[in-house]
Amino acid sequence: MTEPLPILLIPGLLCSPRLYGEQMPELWRFGPIVIADHTRDDSVGGIARRILASAPPRFALVGLSMGGYTAFEIMRRAPDRVVRLALLDTSARPDTPEASERRRAQIGLVHSGHFAEVVDQLFPLWVHRTRRNDEPLRRTVRLMAEETGPQAFARQQTAIMTRPDSRPDLAAIRCPTLVLVGDGDEATPPDRAAEIANGIPGARLVSVPECGHLSTLERPQPVTQALVEWLEA
Repeated sequence: MTEPLPILLIPGLLCSPRLYGEQMPELWRFGPIVIADHTRDDSVGGIARRILASAPPRFALVGLSMGGYTAFEIMRRAPDRVVRLALLDTSARPDTPEASERRRAQIGLVHSGHFAEVVDQLFPLWVHRTRRNDEPLRRTVRLMAEETGPQAFARQQTAIMTRPDSRPDLAAIRCPTLVLVGDGDEATPPDRAAEIANGIPGARLVSVPECGHLSTLERPQPVTQALVEWLEA
């Protein structure tokens, strides 16, 4: 029997622990699960510091989208504490000026009382084109947004806008790494995942068919299978 390995899960923008609900029963077999708090700071550095202050000494690290941006920062600050790394539907690139402008506009809408409208604007970008009329999935996204709240959303968007370029740091990542992406992800497209996988020595790239950005919710079974194989490898 190998010693249990804690698994630290970082959700994405506007996502709560519910994002990983389908994966947790299987992941528990490998060790205790910790859900990171990514809601209280307005910089990727601040989020990473808070996570590391309360995280186990060594752990497997999983991040989806914004969770991936934070995972890159954790790798810069404490690479020896990360035994395995899984990057789901994310990008190593910094925010573009156009994306930052959209985020500032969304923050403005939220501050003027239009939080629900912003969540509904984001939903089509986050799911596969065939799921845009999926009301149960939409309800889950709305529920996670309610659990996160508008003030945390503004802090998260500020952190995303100011995140560094992680591409120069990819070659320094030496732990077993899974890079996974939905083949229809429009928020962080498959070429971004390929760029990460090509930059990290020995990384495994997995493309999930008929899947958008929220892969853990949209296609839970293949995502869970990929994570189990990553932990067993």
